[in-house]
Amino acid sequence: MKRLFTSLAAVILIIGFTNAFGTGNEKTDQPGKSGKQEIDMELQKKADLFLDPYQAELEKLFKAAVGSYWQAALTGKEEEFNAYAAAELEYNKLHSDRQSLEKIEELLARADHLQPLTIRALQVAKLAFKGNQLPANLLEEMSKKAAQIEEIFTKFRAKLDGKEYSNNQLTQMLKKETDSSRRQKIWEALKQVGEVVGPQLVELVRIRNKAARKLGYKNYWDMQIRLQEHDPGEILTIFAGLEKMTDDLFKQTKTRLDRELAPRFKIKPEEIMPWHYDNPFFQVPPPSDRVNMDNFYESKSKEDIIEIARTFFRDIGLPIDKIIERSDIYEREGKQQSAFTQSMDRKGDTRVFLNITPNAYWMITTLHEMGHAVYTDNIDPGLPFNLREAAHTFTQEAAAKLFGALAQDPGWLVTYAGAEKDRVKELEPAILEQERRRRLIFARFTLVMMNFEKALYENPEQDLNTLWWDMKERYQMVKRPAKRNAADWAAKIHFSTAPVYYHNYLLGDMLAAQLRAVLVKLDKHRGPINTLNYANKEFGNFFKEKVFKPGMSLPWPEFVKRATGEPLTAKYFADELKY
Repeated sequence: MKRLFTSLAAVILIIGFTNAFGTGNEKTDQPGKSGKQEIDMELQKKADLFLDPYQAELEKLFKAAVGSYWQAALTGKEEEFNAYAAAELEYNKLHSDRQSLEKIEELLARADHLQPLTIRALQVAKLAFKGNQLPANLLEEMSKKAAQIEEIFTKFRAKLDGKEYSNNQLTQMLKKETDSSRRQKIWEALKQVGEVVGPQLVELVRIRNKAARKLGYKNYWDMQIRLQEHDPGEILTIFAGLEKMTDDLFKQTKTRLDRELAPRFKIKPEEIMPWHYDNPFFQVPPPSDRVNMDNFYESKSKEDIIEIARTFFRDIGLPIDKIIERSDIYEREGKQQSAFTQSMDRKGDTRVFLNITPNAYWMITTLHEMGHAVYTDNIDPGLPFNLREAAHTFTQEAAAKLFGALAQDPGWLVTYAGAEKDRVKELEPAILEQERRRRLIFARFTLVMMNFEKALYENPEQDLNTLWWDMKERYQMVKRPAKRNAADWAAKIHFSTAPVYYHNYLLGDMLAAQLRAVLVKLDKHRGPINTLNYANKEFGNFFKEKVFKPGMSLPWPEFVKRATGEPLTAKYFADELKY
């Protein structure tokens, strides 16, 4: 993931932004419309007098916050995390001033007479301030309730046969168990936290809706979507199109999957139930019994993994040597066990935080994080400070997903991982099928998440337990358990700790496919997408100029159109799934 420079606790739990600047804007504030208008130099001067000290203070507080977080992640020391918390608090205070918001709105009221980058910088600042204008008691109430729910998830241990188990333990048990009745009990145990969290989450939804309405939105879902620069109608249209484009394909895929699974449990395919899938939410496919991707990397050293990445990015014209020098790549005592990418100054000091071991997961993760890093490292440093970010969270994810997926690409395995060509050719159908299933199954689960969450905030008093299974049946074609009435939906932690965000993961997948379509045209490639050779410096130039350099200078819809030649569409993602 790309590390947000403010914590999820401060951003998501309090105001729910997915970007600390609040990357939204009102439709009347589009940048670039002043191109044929006369610039009012007096108004421009007023805007500069506001923005210059704001950007300077923002930069200072940003550097302090990310610097202290990097040190805390490296050492794991309590005093370093305390220093980070203090620095972040100062950062968050910057956007609480009501007079600053009023000044921004005053300037944007005459936006047609300002320079385009000034307009955009004001738009991005506006949403950061706007989201922080809630009464202190309401902010505290939301934060406290969300923290209580997160604590439940952290401490909760399900009971099975009178004994407590962690989710990891139960998931491992589910993967190994072949008796259907026993699998059902394990699956039900994995959902127990939902019954505990459900009532409190409904209460949090009510509080979040109250907060959103105070800021002039219909509900919290509507607020979050708009603050992420998404038009609700457009997003719903995109996802409805994806549903239609994948309905038949998903039905065929799931039918084949159920036929494969049924013999393992000695049942008929039509008797497959939710607990027969290894993942309790059926958001990823069961492991393939025909190919294990770890086999391609287990003979490598941890140093080999980073060298493979270095070679690939050099060949594509996006060198990462300096990024590697600044980064922290291998495991050690006390170091956080996660992976993230962070710009320390938005001037070129981009770092990647990894814990590499030689397996498929860490090859994917290394390429993914380096995708974040080359994006961040190539944003135009001449942009105003608060525009030196990706166009949107999902556009950053698109680049990272595109590069990360190569670790399982047959041609890439031969060229960069040194896999035996004949062996890869033999396993290629299984490799491609597993990746296709992964994308398709995740896409359909995301349809459940987005549509359920929208309905949740529109009416938290409805029968949510039934609604969850209505949507599971519609989008995932999973049978609801007979006579079950439990808050299975509340067992998904994202509703509590990362609200109205899940759709961005799938938007990233869609844009990644759209970007691959551009690469195919650049290369004049013919044939299946999986045969595209990525060792092409023209690709690197495309990413640098069209994808990375613009930063947040444009709202994402305009950015996507300029980068790919057309608006964001699910078409390319759906087309890739047909191969």
